[in-house]
Amino acid sequence: MRNLFHETLDSLTADLAGMCGRASELMQTASAALLSGDLSGADRVAADLKDLTTLGHAVHERAYGLLALQAPVAHDLRVVVSALYIAADADRMGALASHVARAARRRHPDPPVPAEVHDLFADMAVTAVDLADLVRSTVESGSPERARLVCEGDARMNDLHRELFARLIEPRWQHGAAAAADLVLVGRYYERFADHAVEIARRVYFQVTGEQLSGGGDTAGG
Repeated sequence: MRNLFHETLDSLTADLAGMCGRASELMQTASAALLSGDLSGADRVAADLKDLTTLGHAVHERAYGLLALQAPVAHDLRVVVSALYIAADADRMGALASHVARAARRRHPDPPVPAEVHDLFADMAVTAVDLADLVRSTVESGSPERARLVCEGDARMNDLHRELFARLIEPRWQHGAAAAADLVLVGRYYERFADHAVEIARRVYFQVTGEQLSGGGDTAGG
C-alpha cells in the first residue's frame, strides 16, 4: 500500500514539473506573439492553456484523494500539500502568459511593443522562460539549491520592470499615456509570472527541508 502511495507521489511530482514546463512553453509562445505581432501564436496560447488547467485539476483531485485516504504525515504531508499550491501557481503562470498573448492581439495591427522598449520586453521574456524552466527542474529534482537560484533570478525581472517604468516616463516617449499604461500592465504580467515561479521554488524548498526560504519577489497573488 505504501509503495502505491509513493508511486502516486512520484506521479504528482512529474505532473507538477510538467505543468511548469507547459507554463514555460506558453510564455515563450505568448512572448513571440507580443514581440512580433504573430496572432496565430497568440491564439495557440488560449487553446494550450486549457490543457494546463485540466492537468492542474487532475493534480488537485489526486492530492485531495491522498490526504483523505492515506493521511500522510511529516515530509509526505508537506509534499501533498505543496502539490496543491504548486499546481495553482503553475496554472496562474499559464494564465499570465495568456494575458501577454491577449495584449499582442489587443494592439493589432499596430506593433504591440514600440521600438523604444522592445529590448526590455525581449529581456523580460527570456528571463520569464528561464525562470519557468529552472523551476520545472527544481520541482523535478527537489533541489534546494535550484530553489535558491529561482529566487535569485527573480531579481533580474524586478530590475527590468523598474527600467520599464523609467523609460515610459522619459520626455522622449512619443506613444501617449494609453500605450504606456498598457505596457506597464504587460510588464506586470511578466513580473507576476516570475513571482509565481518564486512561490513554487519556496514550496519545493519547504517540502524538502521543512524550512522557509526567504528572498525573491513579493508574495504571488495575481
